Order: sequence, then C-alpha cells, then structure tokens
Amino acid sequence: MRLLIIAPHYKFFIKGLTDSLIKHSEISKINIFIHHNYLSELARIIPSSYSKWVDNFRKKNLIDKEGLKENVKIHIISTFYLIPDGKNKKLGEKLFKLFDRYIQKNKIEFDLIHAHFIWPQGYVAAKLGKKYNRQVIITAHGHDVYDLPFRNYEWLNIVHQTLKSVSKIITVSNSNLRIIKNKLGIDPMKVEVIPNGFSKNYIQIENKIFLRRKLNLPTEGKKILLNVAALVPIKGHKYLIEAMNIISKKRDDVICIIIGDGPMRSCLQKKIKENSLEEKVILLGFKPHDEIPLWMDSADLFVLPSLNEGNPTVMFEALGVGLPFVGTAVGGVPEIITSKDYGLLCKPADSEDLAEKILIALEKEWDREKIRKYAERFTWENIAMQVVRVYEGVLKGR
Repeated sequence: MRLLIIAPHYKFFIKGLTDSLIKHSEISKINIFIHHNYLSELARIIPSSYSKWVDNFRKKNLIDKEGLKENVKIHIISTFYLIPDGKNKKLGEKLFKLFDRYIQKNKIEFDLIHAHFIWPQGYVAAKLGKKYNRQVIITAHGHDVYDLPFRNYEWLNIVHQTLKSVSKIITVSNSNLRIIKNKLGIDPMKVEVIPNGFSKNYIQIENKIFLRRKLNLPTEGKKILLNVAALVPIKGHKYLIEAMNIISKKRDDVICIIIGDGPMRSCLQKKIKENSLEEKVILLGFKPHDEIPLWMDSADLFVLPSLNEGNPTVMFEALGVGLPFVGTAVGGVPEIITSKDYGLLCKPADSEDLAEKILIALEKEWDREKIRKYAERFTWENIAMQVVRVYEGVLKGR
C-alpha cells in the first residue's frame, strides 16, 4: 500500500513509528505532509521569552532526517496565518485546500491516509479522504482528546464530526478511549487502543560514573532525578519544584535535572530562586533527542508530574533504558506503570504526594534489567505491527 501520513512534524514518536512502518512489506511508499507557518521564522529575528519555543516550529526544526529511508518522502507545505493552531478554527479548511492543490500539482498517489492528532491534521485527512475516496485513520494522542474538544461547543462539534467521518481511530490509552466513547459519543468498536513506543536503538551504558563525568554531573554521593518535557503548564513542573523544596529539607543529596524548553521557563526559574533551589533544580533547556538516553542512563529516577497526558513517549524511553518511573496517575500512565516493580504513581497537582513517592523510590532497590525487559513490548517495531494490522483491516473493510 501507498501511505499518506499527515503530521505536525517528523520527529520523536511520529518518526519512530514511521521508520518502523516502512520496514513492513505491506507498505511500499510513505508520503508525509507537514504544514509550516512562515510566521515561525520570525523567531530568528524577534527576541522574546517565546522565541526559543516558537523556534521548534521553524521549517528546519520540523523534521529529523537521520536514517531517512528512500521510500519515505517528507513534504513541508508552507503557508501563513496569525492565529495559533489550537485556536484557529479556520485552519483545517485552509490546510485542506492547500494540501489538495499540492496533491494535484505533484501527482501524489496514496491508498490510505493516516493522520496524527485530530486537529488540524485529522480534519484535513477526513476531507481529503472524502474527496479522493480513500480510507482514513486518525491517531488521537492526548490534548486533542482531553482538552481541545471541551474548550467550547464549536470545538466539540469539530472534533466529534471529524472522528465520526473517518474509518478508524487509533488512540494511545484506555483513558482516551473512555473520553472518546463517553464524552465525544463515538462508537468504541471504531477505536483501537495502541500505546506509544520507543526506539530500541537507545544507548544503554552501564557505567554511570563514566556517563556522569561525560555530562558534567556529580559522580558520587548524589541521587539524580530526571525530567524531560516541554516547559508548559500541563507538564506540572511547578509541582516538581515544590516537591524538591520538600525533599531538600529531608535529604541533601538529591538533584533534579529538567530538560526541555518552553514559555514557562522564566516563571519556573523564578520559582526555583524563590525557594533557594538553584543548586538542587537545574533547568538545562533543550537537548538533542539522541542525547536524552545518556541523561536517562546517568539518572536514578525519571519523574513526570504532568497534570494530564495521553501516553507519554518519554515514559517508554525511560523504561527502555531501565530507569524507574515516578509520576502522576493521569491519562494512560497507570495503564503502563502497572506494577511497583516499574515505578510509583502519585496524585496530580499534589507536591507532597509527589515528594513522598520520590523519597520512597530513592530508597527502593530497583531491578533495572526487569524494567528494560518489560519495556520490550513497547518498541516501535512491536507497535508498528499493531498499526499495520489496523491498516489491513480498514482496507479489507473489517
């Protein structure tokens, strides 16, 4: 089959899945459509607190070409608009017309469309599917399920109609499935739950002292917590800093490393300073994705204090290198952290509970090899097999 993927980028989980999909003999060609807003290029020349965040959406930062296969072609299709994607109710129609013209001009051929995220990618896919008489699958990931539809009635209607019009919906957690079924009114028989995954070629280096030296981290006498997430409110960094304030009063050997950037950076830095945690909580900013495993291997615990999630890829990446997980029981997280052998869960927006679970986890003897073996079921190779079965079922009318 010839597959058309519509996605916000070609990095991280979308790249991981696509790279594994193209290895299947059932798929002969993948075209990937990614929309780009010319406005994002202004991040280079207009300094502001949001510039680094907006820089992620510049054309050169939308794709990771490492290991790109010959039969995978990426198309970045540029346009201009002022209102951000998640607030722009006219963007779906604009992109549909843009993509339609691009398909005709470049004679793009496809048998099946797979969109990542309901808006605007899923909306555009549904419209293209109708015009070209092709089956459409949408993967509903996270905020497009638990947040976007419930902003107002208009968004609810857009999301409902989009999901209703496609052949199949993949979603990453049973938590999402319950929302799709009970709050969005979609037939659950139309939905497949397939979690996110991780790349099996993540480096695993056993010599923690060597790694810590390489990363300029303390080699002895310190416990290191690691968080990797965009610095946005939903990721709950505020509560992690508050938890570190509690922990620092009970233990003097704990350091929290936060990797990621975003609009909350200055606010979080201020909170760190107010609590005199400058030597305990370190905002490292952005790090290349292929460097993250080194930080994971050098850490003692991975901490994710999100207020909501679909099914965070970074959780699978942490488990994939055998790193114990401490995080909030939100979204699909409890569906993966099913045993205290893999991690501990706490209530969201509860700094005291988070601090307590971190302190317990720091005292626990973890079997990192057991965690790694458990994570094997979530490699992109295994996830891709499940997705291909969905493709085949849709094309055969099952």
